[in-house]
Amino acid sequence: MTPSPVTPSRMTPAHEYAAAVLDVVRQIPPGHAMTYGLIAEVVAEKLGRGGPRQVGNVMSGGETGDPATWDDVPWWRVVNASGNPPAHYITEALDALRAEATPLKRNGTQVDLKRAIWYPGK
Repeated sequence: MTPSPVTPSRMTPAHEYAAAVLDVVRQIPPGHAMTYGLIAEVVAEKLGRGGPRQVGNVMSGGETGDPATWDDVPWWRVVNASGNPPAHYITEALDALRAEATPLKRNGTQVDLKRAIWYPGK
């Protein structure tokens, strides 16, 4: 008998956290962005744990954040507190952000968080 995939009742704490992070990221609408810290706050409201580094770990593919399954995860909408997209994918992220008309700062390489920030329920 083949073992069943991870289901909500069989989730490890790491799987549960990654699923919560990715759920929040999937909700970010085009033209908007969230920071690692803001995502961590939203997830902490639900799970009572985690922080920006844990969100970054999930977003980088660690701790069950497997990018191979991210067809529906708009990862480019997650930026650091300065509005910088992920450094390793800066070109791809900026191309996607520009295509969605996400407000950028004058330098064109950072999201203008004052205009683009999104919060669930906002």
